[in-house]
Amino acid sequence: MPVHGTDREILETAVGWLAGGHTIALVTVARTWGSSPRPPGSLMVMRGDGVFCGSVSGGCVEEDLVQRYREHQLGGPFPTLVDYGINREEATRLGLPCGGRLELLVEQPDSAAPLELLLGKIQSGELVARRVCLNTGEFSLHAAKASDEFAYGDDSLSRVFGMGWRLLIIGDGHTGRYLARIALMLDYQVIICDPRDEYEPDQDNKACERVYLMPDEAVQAYADHSRCVVLALTHDPKLDDMAILEALESPAFYVGAIGSRTNSESRRKRLVSMGLDDRHIERLHAPVGLPIGSYTPPEIALSIMAEITALRNRAEQAARSAASAA
Repeated sequence: MPVHGTDREILETAVGWLAGGHTIALVTVARTWGSSPRPPGSLMVMRGDGVFCGSVSGGCVEEDLVQRYREHQLGGPFPTLVDYGINREEATRLGLPCGGRLELLVEQPDSAAPLELLLGKIQSGELVARRVCLNTGEFSLHAAKASDEFAYGDDSLSRVFGMGWRLLIIGDGHTGRYLARIALMLDYQVIICDPRDEYEPDQDNKACERVYLMPDEAVQAYADHSRCVVLALTHDPKLDDMAILEALESPAFYVGAIGSRTNSESRRKRLVSMGLDDRHIERLHAPVGLPIGSYTPPEIALSIMAEITALRNRAEQAARSAASAA
C-alpha cells in the first residue's frame, strides 16, 4: 500500500517505522536511461509488510521492489544496486516507457538516529548533502549550497536535502498565502515581504518567513542565487515595480508579476523608462501564470506554481541531457 509524500514526509515515515520496530529499506534512484518517470535522487522507503512511502517510478517497479524485499531478496548491511529495464522484455513487463531503464540504490538503515539528525537539519532550514559510501554503507552529512547537484559515482552517492529553491513573495494577500502553501509542499523556502502594517501575518503559514522590508531591499537580501523565484503580487505599482526592477537584474530564475495584459504592458513601459533594456524586460513573466481561466486566489496560485514548475522541470531536464551528453 503506497503512501505518497515529499522528501521530508518520507524521512519522517522512515524514522517512525524504525522507532516502531520495523525493518525498513531506503531506495534512491541512482541513474536513469531513456524515458524514466522519476529523476535521479527520487526517494522511497518500504517495510517488510508491503507498505511504502514515496516513489521511484510510475508504480510497477515499486510493487516488484516491495515483493523482493518481502522475500528477503534485498536488504542487508551493505547497499545494493538494482537495475530495472535492462532489456525490452523486462521494461515492457514493468510498464517502463520505451527505452526506459533505471538503477536504484537500496539501503537498510538499522537506526533512526542518523535519519533524525538529517531531519533536524532540514527542519531548521539547512541545506545538507547526504553522502553514502557504496562500499561500506556508511553515510555522512555535509553543508550544501543551492547550486549543488545530485552526484553518483563508483564509490559514493550524494543527494541534497532541504529547501534548495527559494520563493520571495511581494505582498501578503490571499493569492500570496495560497502560493506559500503550495510552495511549501514543493519544498521551497518561502519568504513573504510586505511593508504595509494593515496585513496581519498568516497564522496558517508559520513555516514561512515574514519580513517588513521594502520590496527592493527584500530582493537584494533574498534573490541572491539562480534558484530563487520572485513574485510581485501587491497590485500596487509603487511596491511591485520596486521589486521587479531589482529582481530583473538579479540572478533569480523566475520573476513574475500579477495583473492584466493591459496593466502588464503599462508596467513594461514604466520599466523601460526606469532604464531597463529589452534583455531584462524579456525576463519578466507578466501576466504571471499559465492561462487556465483562473479567477479565485487558489486557482491563480495554482496557475503560477504550475508555470514555474514547468519551467523548472524543462531547465533541469535540459541540464541533465547536457550532462549526459558531455
